[in-house]
Amino acid sequence: MDVELYVYDLSQMSLSFLGTHIDAVYHTALVFGGIEYFFGAGIQQTYPGATHHGRPMEVIPLGRTDLPLDTVLEYLDSLKQIYTIESYDLFTHNCNNFTNDFAMFLLGKGIPDHITSLPQTVLNTPFGQMLKPQLDSAMRGITQAPVAPTAIPAQHQPTRVNGHSSMQKGQVNGASGLTTGQVHQVTTLKKLETLLTSARNSCAVIFFTSATCPPCKLVYPAYDELAAEAGDKAVLIKVDLSEAYEIGSKYQVRVTPTFMSYLRGEKENEWVGASEGQLRGNVRMLIQMAHPPHPHNNLRLRILQRRHKPVTYSKIPPLEKLIAKMGARGSDPAVSALKDFICARGASGASSAPLPSLPIITAFMVQSIETVAPESLFPDIDLLRCALVDQRVSGYLASEHSNSTVSKIFIKTNMLSEACPYSLRIVTLQLACNLFTSPILATQLLQDGELCTKLLQLVTSSLLDTAHPPVRVAAASLAFNIAAFNHRRRLEEREDILKESAQVELIACLLETLTNENESKDCVRGLLTAIGLLVYGASRQGELVDLCNALDAQGTVKTEKSFSDDLKDLVLEVEQVLA
Repeated sequence: MDVELYVYDLSQMSLSFLGTHIDAVYHTALVFGGIEYFFGAGIQQTYPGATHHGRPMEVIPLGRTDLPLDTVLEYLDSLKQIYTIESYDLFTHNCNNFTNDFAMFLLGKGIPDHITSLPQTVLNTPFGQMLKPQLDSAMRGITQAPVAPTAIPAQHQPTRVNGHSSMQKGQVNGASGLTTGQVHQVTTLKKLETLLTSARNSCAVIFFTSATCPPCKLVYPAYDELAAEAGDKAVLIKVDLSEAYEIGSKYQVRVTPTFMSYLRGEKENEWVGASEGQLRGNVRMLIQMAHPPHPHNNLRLRILQRRHKPVTYSKIPPLEKLIAKMGARGSDPAVSALKDFICARGASGASSAPLPSLPIITAFMVQSIETVAPESLFPDIDLLRCALVDQRVSGYLASEHSNSTVSKIFIKTNMLSEACPYSLRIVTLQLACNLFTSPILATQLLQDGELCTKLLQLVTSSLLDTAHPPVRVAAASLAFNIAAFNHRRRLEEREDILKESAQVELIACLLETLTNENESKDCVRGLLTAIGLLVYGASRQGELVDLCNALDAQGTVKTEKSFSDDLKDLVLEVEQVLA
């Protein structure tokens, strides 16, 4: 998608009294995919050029992004938590900050400096600071005006639930490319076979009807309701035999209404008649057979059945001392910019901390990884770790080609193996935990085969570090984040994001570490919770459960009852899902 910057001039009065020349009061928006995105009354969108600001004074082509639209929209959702209507400030948190952040994610570069630096230019004038409140108040009606309803584009996107898409009636399932939650009207054999193929791992129902069948029409509403109720769990098809002669001939339908149901690609049942009760009962039973409720759903588990937030390491060390340990590297402009961002965010929150140039910072980090001795590298990684609690920073790393910065950090620590300095290993683990502040990046970490392999190597090697309890605690926290993210996807979308082979590798290491851990309660808590989240809702016929049975995971967990009274409830819950 081509990305353009729309630049508007909001000045409605002479600004000569400020004592410096101001070309314009800039308002900017990003335009791509036929939609204009900007920040005012929260993050808003409109057809390009359709706001109350009129036509832009300038349109600047910024470049092209190849990021998938779903990824872009998910990042935009994360920005909505920072760019709220209440947080708008003409000088410190405005439309230009938003477009700069968004452009950096999309293209790896911000918007022109003369636009982002304008507020500071005004504040540096003799009257800028004095008139700041009046200028901010005067511009609110312009910068935060609503968009006319007719200018708001109609969106046909999955609604977001905790960072993931959920399907609603009439929406497209990305996996199959088919619309879900509604009845499919079919007149050709090819279309029918395509729909049945899409349901080969689920179920489908064909309703054979005809224009001359009054009883058929009695159950049309019920069939539509069942399709909406089923969502993406089943494919409900309607065939009008008065238009689909080829289908009628192949399926040898002699009377209408006739219903045929299919379970995982095989014909399961056939019945005739316009009984609404029979129709509802048969379709619901079919869906239950295709998607049987997991036995864990019947348990009452206070800890394991909730959605967990990731463990993050947000504590900021004395930055002057940390940077001093970097030696000459500490004077690099990238370090100063990162330090200023961390300090501003820590003091006043994300809305008061404009992003620094992240491409410059990641380039500095990569250079440090490639050139600095391992024993001297930890301050650089720790500085980045502090910034990663901000979703804009972790989200940006997700937009990098091949996740280059994250990948190089993992490779560096993993290649050093047992020779990795303690300080470098622990800050790398803490940084890896903070990567989960971005659902986009977390998805990439677990979905990308190579990146996931590097992540698991970091976790498993660190869990087996018998010399350093803090390393094991951080590794257990990272294992928890992995398990919790997969657990959430399993609950919300009924599928795992982490491959079963990776789950097997991880849980084997978790059980081994749990057997030997006798020092840290925090480590045991992380290990137990990660094990429970990996097993909860897992296929009873899968390799993960087979391994747990072979290793007597339930017996291993049971022995932890005596470790601490604080962990007894957790131990009991993990025992139940392993039973």
